Amino acid sequence: MYLGNQPALSYTSFAKQDFTTSATTSYTLDNSVANANELALFINFVRQEPTTAYSASGTSLTLTSATSASDDMYCVFLGKAVQTVNPPNGSVGTAQIADLAVTSGKLASGVLPTNTPAFRAYTDTIQTTSDGVATKAELDLESYDTDSCYDTSTYRFTPNVAGKYVFNFLATDNYTGSASNAVQIYIRKNGSDIAEYQNNTKGSNYGSNFISTTVEMNGTTDYVEFFLFYAGGSNVIWRNNSDRQFAEGYRLIT
Repeated sequence: MYLGNQPALSYTSFAKQDFTTSATTSYTLDNSVANANELALFINFVRQEPTTAYSASGTSLTLTSATSASDDMYCVFLGKAVQTVNPPNGSVGTAQIADLAVTSGKLASGVLPTNTPAFRAYTDTIQTTSDGVATKAELDLESYDTDSCYDTSTYRFTPNVAGKYVFNFLATDNYTGSASNAVQIYIRKNGSDIAEYQNNTKGSNYGSNFISTTVEMNGTTDYVEFFLFYAGGSNVIWRNNSDRQFAEGYRLIT
């Protein structure tokens, strides 16, 4: 029987202390007690009578008769039934955890999925391409490269984690000739086109050309590169700087 709300189920255990005995009547307790009735004392596995065989107050335990070094003595703190910090394995479910109670600081590294590997590459060098020739964009600088998967010498991204990836490519041409000339940019996987942007009516002004796509990568041998193309009877200059010619990619969380 109880009054009020039903008490929640808890896991309890009694604290126990073992003593190293000697020819003395005085011992120190690990836990403070109010009197001898708050602990059960055993000498040579025989329970002793409180207040007759021993007295206790605070952390002081006093025996009526001295022990010897060969005696086995321990006590159980009856007034200290302590709730265990950790419940039994498998006893806590989702319902016992409050919504939004678990923060990322409580999770081990790598538990949460991330959009990596990821990179952003660009160039600050003006690149010239020949008429009618698809030329790899020489993106030799990096804003970031989380897993060192982008090679600034081969201008190639080879992710080391399998998954679906998003790639974006921006290239700004410096062409100012007549209209009806084609400017194209490509994203290629393992040497084959997977995305293409083409502007067939260039006109006589600069142009920013942008393309984006999503593709599956195997995380071992698959790679992605970025290409420039112009057809119009002369070479074309591609503008430089991180906001004029860059490529970026990242893995999707699925």
